[in-house]
Amino acid sequence: MARPDIAAPLAEYDVDVGTLIIGAGAAGMIAALRAHEAGHDVLLIEADPLPSGSTALSAGLIPAAGTKLQLAAGIQDNPVMFAADIQHKAHDENEQALVDVLAQNAASVIDWLVETHGLSFSVVEDFDYPGHSRRRMHGLPTRSGAELIDALRGRIEHLGIPLICERRAVTLYAKEAHIHGVQVLRPDGATETIGANRVILACNGFGGNREMVTSYMPEIDSGLWFGHDGNNGDAISWGQKLGAATRHLGAYQGHGNVAHPHGILITWAVISEGGFQVNRHGNRFWNEAQGYSEAARAVLGQPDGYAWSVFDMRIADIARQFADFKKAESQGALIWAETIGALEQKCGFPEGSLTSAVTDIPSKGEDAFSRKWTGQHLKPPFCAVKVTGALFHTQGGLDIDPSSARVRKIASGTFENLYATGGAAVGVSGTSDSGYLSGNGLLAASVLGWITSGG
Repeated sequence: MARPDIAAPLAEYDVDVGTLIIGAGAAGMIAALRAHEAGHDVLLIEADPLPSGSTALSAGLIPAAGTKLQLAAGIQDNPVMFAADIQHKAHDENEQALVDVLAQNAASVIDWLVETHGLSFSVVEDFDYPGHSRRRMHGLPTRSGAELIDALRGRIEHLGIPLICERRAVTLYAKEAHIHGVQVLRPDGATETIGANRVILACNGFGGNREMVTSYMPEIDSGLWFGHDGNNGDAISWGQKLGAATRHLGAYQGHGNVAHPHGILITWAVISEGGFQVNRHGNRFWNEAQGYSEAARAVLGQPDGYAWSVFDMRIADIARQFADFKKAESQGALIWAETIGALEQKCGFPEGSLTSAVTDIPSKGEDAFSRKWTGQHLKPPFCAVKVTGALFHTQGGLDIDPSSARVRKIASGTFENLYATGGAAVGVSGTSDSGYLSGNGLLAASVLGWITSGG
C-alpha cells in the first residue's frame, strides 16, 4: 500500500472540484450531504469497493440532547447536561469549546437527518448507557451501523452526489497552509489527480496501524482489532508532514464484551441492566459500571485474556433489539442454563464459584468493587457468553478549530482549506480509554461532518 505523502502543487489536475471529501463513512457522507445542500461542488472518494468504515462495525448510535424525538418520548435533556456528562467521563481533559460545539449541535444534526433525509431514528428508551444522565442515544431500527451507512449512501445516490469508490488518496499537494489537490490510486495501479478548493479528511483513525497503536497506546496493542482496516493513520501522517497539530493520540475506545471466538459485539446492556463479568475461575474482577471502553483492558488482564458476561432472559430480551446480539445468539455464542450451578458446569467454572459471585452481590448498595446495585438481580434462566477485549477505534487525531473543523497548525492558526472530521480529528474522550462516553465516536463524526460544510 502506498504511504501517504506530501508534494508540491501541480500546474494542472485531471479534474477540479470545489469540495473534496476523503472517506465515505458516516462523517464523510454527512459532510457531503451538507455541502451539497449548501450548493458546493462536491466529490466524495472512498478507498473501499463500498462505503463502510468504522461506522458499519458499530451499533450506529448517535447521542444528542434536546432532539424532537426526545421531546416526543418525554425525555427532558439539554446540551449543558450533555456537555457536563462528556467532560465528567473524560475527567475534564477535553477542550471545552469542542465539547460545547458537539453538545450544542448534535440535536440539530439528528433532526436534520430525520426531517430532511428521512432517516428513521428513534431513541433507545429501555436502558441507560454508562455515563449518560439522560436517555439520548439515537439509532435506526436494527441498531446497526451498517444500516446507518446504507441509509446515508442511499441519500447520496438519490441526490446524485458524486461518490467514487476504490480511489485511495495517497498524496496531498500542498504549499504552506493551503492544500491544492490530491493524488489517488486506482485498483489497476494507475493514479489520478484531483484539484480542490477545500479538502475534508474523513478517512478514519489509526487503530489498524499496529506500529502507531504500539507507539501511542501500548496497553491495548494485544487486544483484538475490531475496527475497519482503513484505519491506517493516513490523516495523522499527512498532518505531521504538513506541520499540523495533533491532540490526545493515546485516546481510544476499547470494548470488553466481544464474543470469543465468534468476534461479534455483545451490547453492554447485558451488563448495565444487571449482568456482571467473571474470569475463567468464575470470579468477578472489577467494577463493570465504569464502562465498556475500560472493560477491554480489564478483560485482557484476566487469565488467558478472556472473561464471561453473565445475565438472564430479561436482559437478553432488551439486547435483542441489536442485530449483533441476535447474530451472536444464532451462532451459538450464548450458553443457557436453568440454574447457576448448571451454568457453572456448562462453562467449565470451578464448582460453587459462580454461585459465590452471585451471592456476594448485595440486594442494594455497593459491592466489594464499589459497583452500586439497586435491587434488580438475575433470575432463571441464566446466560453466559465468553468475551474478550478489543480496540474499536482511536479517539485522538488532528487538532481542529471547533467552530469550523479546520485543522490547526503547530505554529499557530489553522490551515486555510484543510478540515478534519470523524476518526481523523481529535474527539472528546480525553487522553485514554477511560474518557470514552458511549457514542462519542459517532457524535464527533456526525457533528464535525455537518460543521465542515457550513453547519
